[in-house]
Amino acid sequence: MSARPTPLNAAHRKLGGRMVDFAGWDMPVQYSGVIAEHEAVRNAAGLFDVSHMGEIEFKGKGALEAANGLITNDLVKAVDGQALYAGLLNEQGGFVDDVVAYRFSPEHIFICVNASNRDKDFAWMSEKAQGVKPLNRSDAYAQLAVQGPKAFGIVQRLADKKLDGVGTYRFTEGQIAQVPCIISRTGYTGEDGFELYCAPAQAEKLWFALLEEGKGDGLIPAGLGARDSLRTEMKYALYGNDIDDVHTPLEAGLGWIVKLDKADFVGMNALKAQKAAGVSRKLIGFEMVEAGIPRPHYGILKNGEKVGEVTSGTMGPTVKKAIGIGYVPAALSAEGTELQIDIRGRPVAARVVKTPFHKKA
Repeated sequence: MSARPTPLNAAHRKLGGRMVDFAGWDMPVQYSGVIAEHEAVRNAAGLFDVSHMGEIEFKGKGALEAANGLITNDLVKAVDGQALYAGLLNEQGGFVDDVVAYRFSPEHIFICVNASNRDKDFAWMSEKAQGVKPLNRSDAYAQLAVQGPKAFGIVQRLADKKLDGVGTYRFTEGQIAQVPCIISRTGYTGEDGFELYCAPAQAEKLWFALLEEGKGDGLIPAGLGARDSLRTEMKYALYGNDIDDVHTPLEAGLGWIVKLDKADFVGMNALKAQKAAGVSRKLIGFEMVEAGIPRPHYGILKNGEKVGEVTSGTMGPTVKKAIGIGYVPAALSAEGTELQIDIRGRPVAARVVKTPFHKKA
């Protein structure tokens, strides 16, 4: 089966995007080059197509309670117009997915899920939700992400309303380049910016309007390669690599998205038990001390013995270091712990470091 196109597929090809199959979607991995696109996002702005992500909504009386019973964070304590990063968990406390939940009102909750998990998440929510059943709205939205220090100005100049009051992890509705959008101050790069949800039929109009408006600010289109190196420098978890159905938020260093004092959610009891017992493994960030680039599935060694596996790794264009992420026994997770990475049969020195790797000035 061929990879599915997003509504911006023709635009990517027109701009010379190098296309790859990503989670069953035909997506651009790069345009001008991963490093150039990465640096544009850190220093100016980059424009990403993230229309492959899924959207699931709960509507009507009881929507808030139904959605809140599925996620680790607490939508009841959120305010209308606030978004929360959260986990969807199985009964053992492992990740079904990591999501962003938007509270429009107590009767309208909107959840953005990962592309590879669209159908799985919807089936899981449909099975587990109490009271209000979810609606799979994934084909009703395209999503564009404008990220970088110049992103706010570019989007604001095209907006029909002031966006100063839309803080981080807040959202509003309005028009961007005369295209109706959900305008969300969120992202996956460690930079300021917006994720814009619009009708698929208007995605191309919005895409080219943003590129034209941002040209003088250095805005360029960016692909999956830069998205991955940017998020790795921030130690943002990628589902399927750094988090999955056998690792919990507490092991992944994501305890802050878990509210154990809220009403019950799926997986809560498992997390309470794990918190009481203490975690046996932790997701760490490390940098290479010797020359070599860590890649997913490379072994993490201590004194020549395998103690874990790299889940994400790259040469960080901003930090100018080879960096990686992976699980190790909790006893080996302290900053400064010396490890080795098995790079094609050769143990190469590495060290546990404080994350994020990239810290904004």
